[in-house]
Amino acid sequence: MVDVITIPATLRTDFGKGYARRVRANDQIPAVIYGHGAEPLHVILPGHEMMLASRNSNAVLEINVDGEGHLAMIKEVQRHAVRPEILHIDLLTVRRGERVEVEIPVHVEGEVAPTAIHNVEENVLVVEADALKVPEYLEVDIADLEAGEHVYAKDVTLPGNVTLVSDPELLVVNVSEPIEQDLGEEPETEDEETEGEQSEGESEESSEDSE
Repeated sequence: MVDVITIPATLRTDFGKGYARRVRANDQIPAVIYGHGAEPLHVILPGHEMMLASRNSNAVLEINVDGEGHLAMIKEVQRHAVRPEILHIDLLTVRRGERVEVEIPVHVEGEVAPTAIHNVEENVLVVEADALKVPEYLEVDIADLEAGEHVYAKDVTLPGNVTLVSDPELLVVNVSEPIEQDLGEEPETEDEETEGEQSEGESEESSEDSE
């Protein structure tokens, strides 16, 4: 399960592009917390901590503003088109016990039969889970599967608190026979052709000499 990450924050009192640039120049990130009908809360977050937290899109954050904690999940991250810089973050308020729809990465475990190969068709599945109990990934066991066998979304084992939202018939892993590539005969190289022409020329000269 993902951990709740505590992030210190300060209220944002000024607005405008110039102010936002100064905030980012100070290794901080402008953000807004909204949801559940509450007034949006504009805050400033520490850049390094949020850069790390944003690597897990399903992380639950406790944004601490003036001693008051606000549970939230990352809704959207706006990044600079060229530089590795976060411009703004939208955070969606969540409550303890609330269920949310999230995308969970699929991790394949094991090896298929020696005569087969596998291909992962879907890297994530959409599930519904308790906001504070979202699994980091879903494990798919492909050990000893034979060519022609498949793993569908409905076959993936889910934790007890998680329900599948994706189409149950969605193909997740396809197991098939290796495709043999017919490389054919190697084409004659230019050097080989030249050598062949030289050999023919030498044979003709030998014939003329013998005459």
